[in-house]
Amino acid sequence: MAKIEVREHESIEEALRRFKRELQKSGILSEVKRRRHYEKPSEKRRRKMIEAEKRRRKRLARARGERRERRRERGRR
Repeated sequence: MAKIEVREHESIEEALRRFKRELQKSGILSEVKRRRHYEKPSEKRRRKMIEAEKRRRKRLARARGERRERRRERGRR
């Protein structure tokens, strides 16, 4: 459960913004949206496969960027 304490001299708007950010990080909002309607098992499998592919591509892109950075440091292109 996401929980924040309002800091001294903090406006309600700032506290609400921090709370929303905390909910976003914890994944509560996305889960609530997903559970709003029934999701067939086949749809769930498809969604999970798509999410895994996105994570894999993100990891590959990050690795490529790191390799390019190391090449630049060594003086190559």
